[in-house]
Amino acid sequence: MKNSFFYVLFLILFQFTQAQNKLSWQGYFSFNEIKDISESSTTVFAASENALFSKSIATNVLKTTTTVDGLSGQTISAVYYSETFKKTIIGYENGLMILVNETDGSILKVVDIINKQLPSNLKKINHFMEYNGLVYVSCDFGIVQFNLNTSKFGDTYFIGDNGAEISVKQTAIFNGFIYAATSSGIRRADINNANLIDYNQWIVVNSGNWSSVETLDTELLAINDSGYLHRFSSNTFVGFSQLPQAAVDMRAKNHNLFITTANTVYVYNNQLVLNRQISNTQVLDNTLNFTCSTAVGDQLFIGTKEKGLFVSSLSNASTFENSTPAGPLRNNIFSLDATPNVLWAVYGDYDTSYDPYNLDSYGISKYNTSGWLNIPYSEVLEAKSITRIIVNPTNEKLVYASSFFSGLLKIENDVPTLLYNEKNSGLESITTEGPNYIDVRINATAFDKTGNLWVTNSRIKNGLKVLKTNGQWGSYAMTSILDNAEADSYSSIVVDRNNVKWIGTNRDGVVAFNETTNTFKKMTFGTDAGNLPVADVRSIALDTKNQLWIGTIKGLRVLSNVANFQGDSQLKANPIIIMEDNLAQELMYEQFITSIVVDGANNKWIGTADSGVFMVSPNGQETKYHFTINNSPLPSNVINDIKINGKTGEVFIATNKGMISFNGVATSANDDLSNAYVYPNPVRPNYSGTVKVAGLIDKANVKITDIEGNLVYEITSSGGTVEWDTTAFGKYKVASGVYMVFISAQDGGETKVKKVMIIR
Repeated sequence: MKNSFFYVLFLILFQFTQAQNKLSWQGYFSFNEIKDISESSTTVFAASENALFSKSIATNVLKTTTTVDGLSGQTISAVYYSETFKKTIIGYENGLMILVNETDGSILKVVDIINKQLPSNLKKINHFMEYNGLVYVSCDFGIVQFNLNTSKFGDTYFIGDNGAEISVKQTAIFNGFIYAATSSGIRRADINNANLIDYNQWIVVNSGNWSSVETLDTELLAINDSGYLHRFSSNTFVGFSQLPQAAVDMRAKNHNLFITTANTVYVYNNQLVLNRQISNTQVLDNTLNFTCSTAVGDQLFIGTKEKGLFVSSLSNASTFENSTPAGPLRNNIFSLDATPNVLWAVYGDYDTSYDPYNLDSYGISKYNTSGWLNIPYSEVLEAKSITRIIVNPTNEKLVYASSFFSGLLKIENDVPTLLYNEKNSGLESITTEGPNYIDVRINATAFDKTGNLWVTNSRIKNGLKVLKTNGQWGSYAMTSILDNAEADSYSSIVVDRNNVKWIGTNRDGVVAFNETTNTFKKMTFGTDAGNLPVADVRSIALDTKNQLWIGTIKGLRVLSNVANFQGDSQLKANPIIIMEDNLAQELMYEQFITSIVVDGANNKWIGTADSGVFMVSPNGQETKYHFTINNSPLPSNVINDIKINGKTGEVFIATNKGMISFNGVATSANDDLSNAYVYPNPVRPNYSGTVKVAGLIDKANVKITDIEGNLVYEITSSGGTVEWDTTAFGKYKVASGVYMVFISAQDGGETKVKKVMIIR
């Protein structure tokens, strides 16, 4: 019995792993913030915030590695490439180490440092130094030895006074000694000493706080925290050059020394003669902050905090070119909008109490089949803290971006053309802070079926605005329904089929407004007032059954039918009760819900503030997926926004550490069958996925038969796409041949016939 139990357990785990592996993910990461770089004789390796990329000097080919490939979404702090072992080592601020083996492509996560019984703020990895097959890992607590051959850790050196933890920034080998630049002096020990775990073996060479130590041929050099460059002479470090700024990086490569400060790179030869001095204005402009620099052959690479990796000639002054993979401006995407052909992202934000300060000065990103287009802050008409973006559903070239300080930005043909504010529109500034204080807080927006744009204007009396198709503005007072309209902020707005606007607020739950009858209604906290778990609503969504799904900071509620607005004097939402471990439980109980979106099959994708993403069935009774950093490529469990491309079914998930997408098949239903199609077609022998029948209307009947008319599969669609695993009702793989796909509407009024060829 015991053996059979373990066999069943193994089978379940195996099947779960196989199911996870079949899921299709895509990463959309920013590579602009370079944390560290390394190099081989032919390639440069750059680590951004939580992704890795490399560039071959010979072929100029860029290769990226992200969480989709197995990296962590945590923040990278160091990277090193071992040419001898063909391994890339990535170090993280939390102490995690990841090895990428170039030979077989495997990725190994090493958690020994994370698991050390030390304060979590002391585990940051600062530097890697390879010597005789060992890597000396400099951490904020000391030094750890790592064997590149066995991929195992060795001894840990606590080299502070009396064996205390001490922050080690960098190590170097010189004349048989290992030197460590620490927060409390440069310390050294005999590299061949078998007892380096004894702190008494480490002596202080120079006191003070040191940022780096490095060997350059016959010289040993070090820099202290004030940017004073020293050389080792007569058993001590002697200062000889004061840098204008503190150094952020120092490394030796091919008989050159590269010292990087925030705005300058200094290149010395091995005689310590300054050969090159590159300022940030020579690379781009004075807003650029350098993080590191190195060279591969005659190519000089400079990493920056804002714009990625730049490359130029090392031997002569020439133009710098950006050598960074395409991506969004930042990883911390706050909000998205997705249409069948384009994805937009914005980065401004506010805290949990809707405070946008300190104000953000970020641009806007657009992604389509042509790649990424990044509109810099200099082109968004000084719109601060842009928190939402929406595409006109009838004109994808017309886009509006909400600034939670500056108003509403109009973008035409990818160019910001107008900033609506308190001076040129119906939008209003907060007045509670005084007559001279200008703060126009626009957030949630939605188009109605006639093309009018509805806009929420926070913390004013007339908080609901509309920009009509004729360019005129309308305004609606919220004072009759809100307890204190000048204190309310708005999270989201949707417009139902009856043109009723449903608005999420932070103090008064959900407000509904019918402009035809000029009627407001409200659902808020309390059994008799709407039955919400709390009055702070962060997301609302309408599903295909006319239900309103409401996400609050303390759980989920559903209004059974939005048409109840017409009759019920008091609208009431209810929790979804599920059975878990034979106990009745409330779905999403106490969860801080940040986003809800409905896919083409009426499934609900629910984002949370700290628990990842849930995908639940149309009625919420089944949790089909729960994605977190532990079982998916999610870089973070903090979900900022979710949007779905209704045509392809791709689910975009924006976190505070990067964006990924899940390639689902739940596409939106079509109006007719004129665009129905089957893919892939033909199905070739090496294809292991499913066949998709797409472009369907809702509840279409799909029958698949062989050429002789024998039925092998039948399904009714929920949304615009169904899948066939190319088996005969799951029993066996069908043989090679042509198969007929018969599609019909539920009422039989419309039909379509397609063919698909299977090649085994």
